Amino acid sequence: MRKLCLLFLLIGTYCYAGERKYTVDSPDGKIQLAIIQTDAGELTYQLSVKRKQVIDASALGFKTEDGLTFPFRGWKMGKVTRNKVNSVWKPLWGKRAVVPDKYNEMKLSFVNEAKSSDALEVVARAYNEGVAFRYVSPQDAGSALELTTFNFAGDYTAWFYNGERHNIGPERLTETDGERLPVMTVKAADDLYLAVHEACLDEGEPLKLKSEKGQCLFSVSVKPHLLHAGYQSAWRVVLCGNRPGDLVDSHLLELLNPEPSGDYDFSWVKPGVALWDWRINGAQWEGFHYTMSYPSWERMVDFAAEQGFAYLVLDANWYGPEFEQGSDPVKGDKARDVRKLIQYGKQKGVGIWLYLNDVGGRNYPLEETLKQYGAWGAAGVKYGFMAGDGEEKNTRTKSITEMCARYKLLVDFHDYPVHPYGQMRTWPNAVTREYCKAQLDGHEIFYPKTFVTSVFVNMIAGPIDMNNGMFDLRQGKTTRSDNNQEVPSTVVSEAARTLITFSGATIIPDIPEYYRKYPALLRFLSAQKMPWLESKTLDGEIGEYIVMMRQAEDGVFLVGAATNEESRTLRVRLSFLGKGDYEAEIVEDGENAHYLSNRETIKVSKKKVTRNEVLNIKLAPGGGACIRIGKEIKQ
Repeated sequence: MRKLCLLFLLIGTYCYAGERKYTVDSPDGKIQLAIIQTDAGELTYQLSVKRKQVIDASALGFKTEDGLTFPFRGWKMGKVTRNKVNSVWKPLWGKRAVVPDKYNEMKLSFVNEAKSSDALEVVARAYNEGVAFRYVSPQDAGSALELTTFNFAGDYTAWFYNGERHNIGPERLTETDGERLPVMTVKAADDLYLAVHEACLDEGEPLKLKSEKGQCLFSVSVKPHLLHAGYQSAWRVVLCGNRPGDLVDSHLLELLNPEPSGDYDFSWVKPGVALWDWRINGAQWEGFHYTMSYPSWERMVDFAAEQGFAYLVLDANWYGPEFEQGSDPVKGDKARDVRKLIQYGKQKGVGIWLYLNDVGGRNYPLEETLKQYGAWGAAGVKYGFMAGDGEEKNTRTKSITEMCARYKLLVDFHDYPVHPYGQMRTWPNAVTREYCKAQLDGHEIFYPKTFVTSVFVNMIAGPIDMNNGMFDLRQGKTTRSDNNQEVPSTVVSEAARTLITFSGATIIPDIPEYYRKYPALLRFLSAQKMPWLESKTLDGEIGEYIVMMRQAEDGVFLVGAATNEESRTLRVRLSFLGKGDYEAEIVEDGENAHYLSNRETIKVSKKKVTRNEVLNIKLAPGGGACIRIGKEIKQ
């Protein structure tokens, strides 16, 4: 037995009295996931980061409808398989052009000695950015409840997604009482941040977490799974980083999803900035009255073409009142004008997105509708107000995404969508979704602190559609038809947020004239040419501030900074630049700027910089900063 244990030690398996421990380490050796089988057959796991245990013994496995748990007594290890991968993923679009795909994998196969047909596999991976594990059922095993828990080793601080409300948190783990939604972002130490989510949700209900007050233990709270032959659970993921920005910058969730099917060619997928007709409705400028109709649409297309913006999104009611049963999404109301607009957009190089409400999606043949949109030449579909429980929505979301891919349509899901779980790798046409409170819908809850919390919680899940970039920030009610309340932000922060928010369709809500009022900020918006070559969160603290750098497709570097309700001066290091001299155009909040009372004042400066430079950037309360850097910056 002693020789056998020595052999196991060399391959990452340890023998102790009454238990066996199987470990998998990240390629850099800083993260270790350990799976432990007790003598009674129970399975638990532990997670250590930089030799510090951050998740204590936590449950793995399932419970059947008749109350039996498995693996348990009588279940033995059948086989341990190990694998190493050192590759790269080159996404069509993402946070960067090249994503390292490097991990160590361990597969544990368990069998029931009393009934050989009972089997379960646990697959675990360790990356430098975190760990993930999933269950695989080789045979039909009936319905079973997942027992996975996350038993944190300390009373850490956490933040949670909270639907279309301000995020929950900061909250001590022992203060949590009830159900929470991921992403769950955790501060375990000043130099250690974690995030709990899931990846590759092939079937079943989206992840929910549950805890009781006074505990640091969170359990997976989803409906029982039907463990059929070939069943694969979603990956349970714990991202790890030294700073919260490390979690934001990761593509780990996408890496845990498969590559696109060979049946689809996604070369047509193009990310980009999009104008939007919903918030322009009612705006007035020098005698022109914006409405959701052809004259305004044509004006927006012209502006998009002028600035190099990729798209115009047409929102609700273009085919009739969106919630009326008889509104035909192909023949209704302004359908003829829409077809005309799509052709006009093609001449100008601007794609047109079409809104589709779930009522129209269900009352009319959905695939025929999407096929027709594709035949018209539409660029994408914004799908709203999907009905059903979590499992039903997940199934329908996947089906609609695949149909959209078939007809070369991008897709954006709105109104309490299924959370992103890395699906943009398999379906690059799934460019964004409203897994957040779109800021113009939520004046009662969306304040500067909401933004600088959401980007460290919601955005970890994947691309989100927040609709930042309103430039009409005058005091008092606006003339907008749908929501005429003031936006609590500064115009510089609004521009910065468009860059900070990761999305394959950056949808901005204002009319051309307000963008033209601020030429330097408009240049910043127009410079957001995707796909990004690189992205990096340069600095930030959850709920306080964030500084994001993204390098555009043409090589221009863009930096956006945003703060909460507090003013602050940030030191922005330019070490991300290459060698040589660059020009920087810097836009800051003007003197006495404030997100409640003086929103539209800006200060613009230009200077020569190198990669050794450190810029001191001043942000007003609720404000921001925008920096555009290139070898030659043109006006």
